Amino acid sequence: MATYTAKTQHKTIAWPFTLVYLALVIYASLYPFEQWRDQGVVPWAFIFQPWPKYWTWFDIVINMLGYAPLGFLGALTALRMGYAKQAVWLVSLLTLLLSFVLEGIQSYLPARVSSNVDFVLNVLGAFIGVVCAWGLERIGAINHWHQFKTKWFTKDAHGALVLLGLWPMALVFPAAVPMGLGQVLERLEEYLGEALADTAFLEWLPMRSVELEPLLPGAEVLCVILGALVPILLGYSVISHISKRFAFMLASFAVAIMVSSLSATLSFGPEHTWAWISLPVQVGFIFAIGLAVLFLILPVRACLALLLLVQLLLLFILNLAPTNPYFAQTLQTWEQGRFIRFHGVAQWLGWLWPFVAVGYALVRVSSNQGFKNK
Repeated sequence: MATYTAKTQHKTIAWPFTLVYLALVIYASLYPFEQWRDQGVVPWAFIFQPWPKYWTWFDIVINMLGYAPLGFLGALTALRMGYAKQAVWLVSLLTLLLSFVLEGIQSYLPARVSSNVDFVLNVLGAFIGVVCAWGLERIGAINHWHQFKTKWFTKDAHGALVLLGLWPMALVFPAAVPMGLGQVLERLEEYLGEALADTAFLEWLPMRSVELEPLLPGAEVLCVILGALVPILLGYSVISHISKRFAFMLASFAVAIMVSSLSATLSFGPEHTWAWISLPVQVGFIFAIGLAVLFLILPVRACLALLLLVQLLLLFILNLAPTNPYFAQTLQTWEQGRFIRFHGVAQWLGWLWPFVAVGYALVRVSSNQGFKNK
């Protein structure tokens, strides 16, 4: 049985995961941050409101699942930092206060409704996550994970593991091209144009003089190849052994297929779960698998350099193409439908993940951390 005291602190990836997930919870709770107004009631008035007569299982499950990972990660962080005795009650109290504050702030947003049911479900979900983390620690599972991480990954793998953990979440938001994260130019131009409208700064905005051209099938295949290789090269940069790299490669492709299928199911319905696997996607995956096998023997230095090249090339190609009409229709499903709570979170993850990956690789290269295991 693994136990942790104040003297047995470990460097843990749970801490950055907790911060990232906390930011995502806050963003999802307050999205879309528009038309703030005072209704003339105190923010905590929702506590005394009658319970709603109508509810759906979707809302119940989502509210509980939304806070369960936060409770789990928070408790895991506390346990790994040596606060075993305080982990359960401290994290439960903090998540309760967080949910209370966010529900109160929602009273100032016309697009959101403060709810005592949501508050209770959030607290219950967080408590379930805390108990799960505490239970896993008691049976030694957390210590086994630490041993597994030490055995499989290099000592400087924490940043890469955080990025790899966020990658599936970024894939959930529908992309115009499968595996094509980071297509931001067209939306960025639109947002900047709206923000700078009727100002002198609009003239300084370097607007395009020609329309973006749709991707040809060959370019789409290339995007799929590059998008599939990015997380694999990121994993290779913190895994030294070829056999473990091969296992990671298989797991990466499996996750990509499962999460992309989940995204298609959420966007178009269960009957279209596999519709995203078009001929260009199939060809792209075949070439990506072949290249990933060839890259198994690359040293860390080469993996990081290739990661930068692949990711930057992917961003360049994606942002030369427009958003197709079918993709725009899919965005409406997320922006106006039942996924509105996750729209902003998933979208920002899909937009920012590639750029953070580039920054991470540059930092490792410049600090020579990526060259410890050649």
